[in-house]
Amino acid sequence: MSAILSVGIEAWLMQLMFAMLRIGGTLVAAPIFSAIGVPLQVRIVLAGAIGVLVLSVYPVDVPYDILSLQGLVIVIQELMIGLSVGFILQLAFAAPLLAGEYIANSIGLGFANMVDPQSGNNSAVVGQFLMILMTLLFLALNGHLILVRLIVESYALMPLGGDWLTRDHFWAIVKFGGFVFAGGLAIALPVGFALFALNLLVGVLTRTAPQLNIFAVGLPLTLMTGFVVLAIAFPAMSDLMQSAANTGLDEAQTWLGGR
Repeated sequence: MSAILSVGIEAWLMQLMFAMLRIGGTLVAAPIFSAIGVPLQVRIVLAGAIGVLVLSVYPVDVPYDILSLQGLVIVIQELMIGLSVGFILQLAFAAPLLAGEYIANSIGLGFANMVDPQSGNNSAVVGQFLMILMTLLFLALNGHLILVRLIVESYALMPLGGDWLTRDHFWAIVKFGGFVFAGGLAIALPVGFALFALNLLVGVLTRTAPQLNIFAVGLPLTLMTGFVVLAIAFPAMSDLMQSAANTGLDEAQTWLGGR
């Protein structure tokens, strides 16, 4: 009896480990969960908890010989599926960061950098501000719960062991990469257009009054105008960042075959 029970527990643990591959890949690459401030132990516990949920809903067929070439291919594919879903969301989160870099360089704050809590790299303070706002909007929209639901439902759309990853899947990620630039441009457009008009005005003033010092007048005026326009355009930028979060989740669902 104990031998039968031991075999059953081992089989269940093996199913859990294979279920955690896709989930763990997503948590490693997805925003918020992949932050350097999130300990590895927390990600493992989350992957295990979600894996138990998956096993209670969908069957996971573990290959007979996990050390064979077939088992290795399944492990790599499961990791690639999870990493791809997380990377799609990272592309959506990169749009406000790119917009913040452009705004910071335009208003003269390109030299003011701080450590990004997500990646640990240095980025402009305006980009960090927009990234924090993006994270709060993502949590307010229950994006983290939607992401967990997508991963759990992916086992019905892409069961373990199937030949799912094709060239079209990777090409879809490449095409979605253009959203980083399109979304970043849309978010930075209000401030960028105002600063462009200001630069035209400063150029006309310096031509009509050459005695004006462009550095003494232009730089403070650009910085002040940038902050004012940023405060005015903040509600519209928040809506665009909310749309970027929804677009990333929709693209992840489409990539998994959910629609």
